[in-house]
Amino acid sequence: MLLRLAYLAATNAFAALRLLPMGDRDKDVEILVLRHQITVLERQLGADARVRFAPEDRALLAALLTSLSREVLRRVRLLVRPDTVLRWHRDLMKRRHARTCRPKRRGRPPTVRSIRVLILRLVRENPGWGYRRVHGELTTLGIKVELQALVNAVDITD
Repeated sequence: MLLRLAYLAATNAFAALRLLPMGDRDKDVEILVLRHQITVLERQLGADARVRFAPEDRALLAALLTSLSREVLRRVRLLVRPDTVLRWHRDLMKRRHARTCRPKRRGRPPTVRSIRVLILRLVRENPGWGYRRVHGELTTLGIKVELQALVNAVDITD
């Protein structure tokens, strides 16, 4: 999808460069022709048919059209409703923020190596202690460790 989005952005950039030497009259004629083509396509598709956009097409349209106000969007001849374009943009922003806010690693963070060595030493020097007693001693020392890490450490030494 990212490659196709880059391709669409590059082709549209070249299309914008093509418009630079054109006069306003030529641009207006091209806009009218494009609008007429959209009308013909809608008429051929029928009222109940829907146009399907690829995700990269949605991203490009959302990026291009969100700079326009709602009033201008309502006047522009589009294949989709202006609210749909705004929803596409909201979805893009949600996905972008969700990707940056997601934690890097899942699950419980790993126990520091020095604490693991201390746990194994306590278990080795005090064979009569269970994992609850070792956990209590570590808590007395101000070290917070999950009980599951202690259970795993005690099981390793047995």
